[in-house]
Amino acid sequence: MIKLNHSSKLFLFSTAMIAALAGCSDSSNDTSSDDTDATIDSESSTEEQIVIEHAFGETVLDSVPDRVATVQWGNQDVALALGVVPVGFSAANFGVQDDSGLLPWTAEKLEELGEEDPNVFQDTDGLDFEAIADSQPDVILAAYSGITEEDYNLLSEIAPVVAYPTSPWTTSWRDHVLMNAEGMGLKEQGEQLIEDTEQLIDEKLAEYPEIEGKTVAWVNFSATDMSNLHLYTPTDTRVAFLTEELNMEFPQEIKDELSNEEDFSLSLSAENADILNNVDVILGYGDDDLFEALQSDARLGQIPAIERGSVAFINGGSELGAAGTPNPLSISYTLDEYLELIGDALNQAEE
Repeated sequence: MIKLNHSSKLFLFSTAMIAALAGCSDSSNDTSSDDTDATIDSESSTEEQIVIEHAFGETVLDSVPDRVATVQWGNQDVALALGVVPVGFSAANFGVQDDSGLLPWTAEKLEELGEEDPNVFQDTDGLDFEAIADSQPDVILAAYSGITEEDYNLLSEIAPVVAYPTSPWTTSWRDHVLMNAEGMGLKEQGEQLIEDTEQLIDEKLAEYPEIEGKTVAWVNFSATDMSNLHLYTPTDTRVAFLTEELNMEFPQEIKDELSNEEDFSLSLSAENADILNNVDVILGYGDDDLFEALQSDARLGQIPAIERGSVAFINGGSELGAAGTPNPLSISYTLDEYLELIGDALNQAEE
């Protein structure tokens, strides 16, 4: 399988792609029973020209696309949540418990929509442009992704691309839904999906009144090097979900350390660990062994949340770990577990 990732291949790729797409233009409009992928219901879509602004400029769609492909993280889930089975999408690169490349909420929705053999791009080591082109998409959704401008240009040789709004890997789940929905001509349905997801979050959160207003920090520690702390900021989707959806507070002391408000992470020396002294609960990737190591550390063990056990560690390779970058499908699948984990950690302060 050929994987093109270098700008030196752009001309050759573009020439080959134009020829390939011209050769299959007749078949791309075939909606016979041999087409295994769902298409968008034109009756529920707009007939107007679609213009979407993003980090690389704007994408113009002259008509509602029939064939939707997605790349990188979670974009297929937005399409599926709106009832559209992509003609191809990227394999999930963490949190998968088998060799399917599918997270459980993706697999569950595919089954619900009757898709037994999805076209999964095995592109975790780099976009597989050949496979993407072979899927013959009318649009490529990448609203939550880390594609480069070079990737964008190469993908645009295949089909119009919906890229992220401002910067890689920072798209909020709402913008994730809205941009991808608009790229499919399903803007109103996307807005309704957001409203339904917000209602679900509110209903579930009402069962955990102890969470609202509590101060939270997402901190990644290393059991082999306790000298540094790595924190996510409100720009990161993990923290944004905690503050915007679960109504938790992010410490001003950490915000004050940011040289740029757009930074999604911050590294600090353990000597500055007192920045976490007023945090009610610490979240991060880790396990029981890491927690025990932290409590035993002379400096980090003095952080009040660690000392009293108000720490919610998530296995980074687990389904819940994969849901840290949320979308409507992952939220509905993992929200109960997530709220219980945070609630249990907060309750440690009362014991």
